Amino acid sequence: IQVEEGAVSLWNWTVTKHTGAVINDEQRAKLRFAACRLICLCEGSDPPEGTIRRQILMSTKTGKGWIDVGKANLADAFLENAMSSIEKLYAKLRKGSDGEADIHVHRADVEKSLFKVLSYQAESAVAQGDFQKAVMCVQRCKDMLMKLPKETCYLSILCYNFGVETYEWKRYEQSSFWLSQSYDIGKMDIKYSIGKEMQAKVLRLLATTYFEWDCSLYLDKALKAISLANQENLHPAGFFLKVKILLKSGASDEDLNSALAEFMHLEMSLDFCLNTAKLLLEHGRESVGFDFLKSVPERFESSPDLGKITLLHIEFLLQNKRELLAKQKIEEVIIGHYTGTQLLPEALNQLHIILWDRAAKLYEDKNYSEALHWYNYSVSFYTPGQIDQNLAKLQRNMASCYLHLKQIDKAKEAVKEAERCDPNSIFTKFSVYKIAVMENDTDKAVGAVIEMGKLAEKLLQHEDKLRVDKNTGSNLLSLAAQIALENNQQIVAIKALEYLSEHLQDCRQLFAALKCLVRLMLSKVMAENEEKRWWYLLNGMFSAALKKLAESFTEEEFTGDMRILEAHWFRKVAWNLAVQFKDSPEKMRDFFVLSFKLSQFCPSDKAVLIAQKTCLLMAAAVDLEMGRQQVTPSEQTELFSEALQHLQTCKEIWKVLKLTGDFAKDPTDTLLLLYEFEARSKLNDPTLHNLMESVWEQPQIEIKTLEIIASLAMESPARYPVLCKKALKSALNLHRKQPVIDAVKFSKCLHSLINISLPTGLTDLDTCVLQEVWDYFEDALSVVSSTDAYPEMEILWLMTRAWNTGIFQYTVGKYKEAEQWCGLGMRFLNHLGSLKKSYE
Repeated sequence: IQVEEGAVSLWNWTVTKHTGAVINDEQRAKLRFAACRLICLCEGSDPPEGTIRRQILMSTKTGKGWIDVGKANLADAFLENAMSSIEKLYAKLRKGSDGEADIHVHRADVEKSLFKVLSYQAESAVAQGDFQKAVMCVQRCKDMLMKLPKETCYLSILCYNFGVETYEWKRYEQSSFWLSQSYDIGKMDIKYSIGKEMQAKVLRLLATTYFEWDCSLYLDKALKAISLANQENLHPAGFFLKVKILLKSGASDEDLNSALAEFMHLEMSLDFCLNTAKLLLEHGRESVGFDFLKSVPERFESSPDLGKITLLHIEFLLQNKRELLAKQKIEEVIIGHYTGTQLLPEALNQLHIILWDRAAKLYEDKNYSEALHWYNYSVSFYTPGQIDQNLAKLQRNMASCYLHLKQIDKAKEAVKEAERCDPNSIFTKFSVYKIAVMENDTDKAVGAVIEMGKLAEKLLQHEDKLRVDKNTGSNLLSLAAQIALENNQQIVAIKALEYLSEHLQDCRQLFAALKCLVRLMLSKVMAENEEKRWWYLLNGMFSAALKKLAESFTEEEFTGDMRILEAHWFRKVAWNLAVQFKDSPEKMRDFFVLSFKLSQFCPSDKAVLIAQKTCLLMAAAVDLEMGRQQVTPSEQTELFSEALQHLQTCKEIWKVLKLTGDFAKDPTDTLLLLYEFEARSKLNDPTLHNLMESVWEQPQIEIKTLEIIASLAMESPARYPVLCKKALKSALNLHRKQPVIDAVKFSKCLHSLINISLPTGLTDLDTCVLQEVWDYFEDALSVVSSTDAYPEMEILWLMTRAWNTGIFQYTVGKYKEAEQWCGLGMRFLNHLGSLKKSYE
């Protein structure tokens, strides 16, 4: 009982909160779902009539709620539950009825609910694409209309909606069925019909469906449907559709004239009439089209929009290449403009568009004189001294024609007029620029480019507000650079390309501009030795290339092959620049890193992997070298951390690279180890000991590597005496295993090991330490005894260290140890040469 009460409360809360727009439709559906499920769970074996009715209501509304939020699959179970509850209710009502009259009342009672659930099931089926189920549900509803005539309108509109949905999904066969059903149902009961206007709307969509489905196959059906629609309710849309169908069917001019006559008394807008005329003319029905067009002015004598008829006439003449007739019409309009029959502003704007389009086509065909003729038609509509942005554009276009015709003075006049009308336009500045380049005025051309660059930035910032294409600025700067290069003006081209690289969005254009700028700057700046500017520009260009390569994956027109070609070009140039910057470690490092990053957009073949490995090794080496210099601790940490990042990436690449061939003589493993050891040791990295565990186990490690590790372990700011000692011991072991011991190298290694193991001046040394060091001295004696190559100064050093160790023992009362160490020192005395007498 508590669960049931809670469910009812939730349901009621949902209803009230939805009314106040506290929750949205999907949230309401979810809440109804929860309440309805709880109610169903509370049902007993023989629920009372009120409970069953409540279940029917809640299940029906929950199902409809899911349909309305686009989740029809969730509705089915609730609608089925509603059906089941309706059956239970009917059985219960019959059981308690007193006679046939009661049963009739009960049946009528449940049929309303049954009709509603069936219609919702049909909706769900259509939404899920189950055509057969939807047809079955609608048919059952249709059968019930005799008893529920008031539902006729609802069912007719439901079928119409199904027709609209399936039409939008391009399921024309299903759409035609539903629309036919809608029309048929609408005729079943005149009293409760959807009305003639709606019936006509249904038939128009049915005709459109047949027309778009297969006009050749269903042409008769389309014509029949539209004729019925027009009988039900005359409407301009029905007229237009009938004309379209007749044109598609290849009907005679007489049939078309007959169809047009049917609608002559119908009220239609001027635009509608013009669209009809246009439709006829576009289908080659000139006779019918022009006759209809001639009848239009009579119908709209008082309309100020009559100029639209003239415009349509001009457009059609131009489309059919009747240029002389079109010119006559235009000249008539120009005369009318100055004699009191002016076009409305909207029509005049449309005429300007027609004139400019024609001029633009002629310009593309390089017929500049004729293009000027059409532009002059447009100029005729402007008054002297008028300031208008469109006039500025017109003058710029005319200036371009004059430039092609080498009429510089006329071009300058046109540009001057454009500047008067629209001085802050990037297009006007571009026109100024073109003339400056043609006159070899470098200063003026550079100034124009600078102005264009500033305006291009504004265009990007206020793109929507100014209603211009986002690529306008970059396209003009690209053209500016091209014009400068064609005219051999490198300084101007460089300035244009600089601005261009900041504004270009198109990948191919950007990379072309960047490569061109790289080439120009390398040749120009190398000659002028402007290193700072070179560095700034080059770094910016490569960074721009890298950024665009990363973004280019979303551009369909920029293919993978294009991306690879560009990446290869820039990575190779970056590599060469890194090598050239050998005297500037930071720049060298940056270009090696850039080369690596650019190479990541190339296929990972062997050559690229080798290049990547080398770039990262060089970058890490430079970072380590800079870290060894006199820099602040924070700078040192940053440099060593960067080196470590490069090395980690390099190790992954090296793993892959080693699978591609034999690299037995390649020193990369050793360099990676030494660089990583140095970086980690100087960063005081706690993982350093773990790194070295794998190193000690390597059988092929070289003596030199171990000695460098030992040195690095104690190089400030690193201090790892245990690791240093371990490396030296490993190196000493390897020295011993040599077929012929190199006494000099052995002595240096032993010297370092004794130094780290036996600190100078300590007297309280552990016995184990002393024993370990004693063994090193014994090793030294062994080698000294077997060769004359052991350096005498090293023998002297060993003798002195052993003697002093004995003296330290003596001072703390360890006489036995003192005797042993002093005796050890005296054993070295016999191996001294010229110095022996001095120490005896």
